[in-house]
Amino acid sequence: MAESEEGQEKTEQATGKRREEAREKGQVARSAELVSVGILVACLIYFYFGTSGLLKNVMELMTSGFRAAGKGDITQASINGIFATYLFKGFIILFPLMLTVLIAAILCNVLQVGLMFSTESLEPKLSKIDPISGFKRLFSLRSIIELIKNIFKMFIVGVVAYLVIKKEQDNMFNLMDQSVWGTMVYLGSISFKIILTVTIVLIILAIFDYIYQRWEYEKSLRMTKQEVKDEFKNTEGDPLIKSRIRRLQREAAQKRMMAAVPKADVIITNPTHLAIAIKYDPDNMQAPVVVAKGADYIAEKIRQIAEENDVLIVENKPLAQVLYKTVMVNDFIPETIYRAVAEVLAYVYDQKKVRLFG
Repeated sequence: MAESEEGQEKTEQATGKRREEAREKGQVARSAELVSVGILVACLIYFYFGTSGLLKNVMELMTSGFRAAGKGDITQASINGIFATYLFKGFIILFPLMLTVLIAAILCNVLQVGLMFSTESLEPKLSKIDPISGFKRLFSLRSIIELIKNIFKMFIVGVVAYLVIKKEQDNMFNLMDQSVWGTMVYLGSISFKIILTVTIVLIILAIFDYIYQRWEYEKSLRMTKQEVKDEFKNTEGDPLIKSRIRRLQREAAQKRMMAAVPKADVIITNPTHLAIAIKYDPDNMQAPVVVAKGADYIAEKIRQIAEENDVLIVENKPLAQVLYKTVMVNDFIPETIYRAVAEVLAYVYDQKKVRLFG
């Protein structure tokens, strides 16, 4: 198994972030063999359907060149002009073939890795010209595998070409009776047959190469358990820090809640386990609101603050339990228990009148 610099085994699959970073650096699972085979197939298709037109254009270019060779004086200026003219005409003839190769190369790359543009691989790095690093890359396991793969590919191509030619050996003796054009047609058909057979073999090899490149890419992206933990901390945050933040948030919320207790109209208790503070302002509220609630220690603090601020405490076990379980802080009292709360508030208002008028 692959190991990190710390000696830990890289047994974990790469995370999405790791894959995204590798893609930004231009590190993807890509087989150069598939690109080469794709270009070869595109050229084979082009020659199959366009050979006659290509040969015709080349023959016409050569014919016009030979005819023009005997006309006029041969000077440096005329030679330069003829060279430029026929270079341009040759480019026009070969442009469809070059365009086919370009499209095939782009298409094969896009099908493998999708649309991707990365400049990092083009950035100058001293490690690229370091002779020691270059020597290590030259004799690395990957280089040896590539060398073996290329030798095997050349051997397969040679064997296939030999078998095709050997099969046509008897027909070659009849070429002496053929015309020049007939000989060229025969040699062209033999060449096409060799290229077609070799292409089929290369397609199979390219598929296996892509599978290998994919496996090696996934292997290179593997992570140690510690790397996964560190990445999680960097992206999601350290669990200890997040726990501290949540605790501080709870403490801040409790302080705000306790600050609302002195303004409450009544505290409904269980009597010691639960405490719910309710406030109601008929002019500004459509229903009573739970401004604070808590159990055990929080309930005790709510009762303590209420006693210090002369907020009436009413014991009502069923109502306290319902309010604690169903109503969140700063939420309105639901209609289903509005009547029970209204009775408590009515009692509270009566008690306030008694205290006021004695």
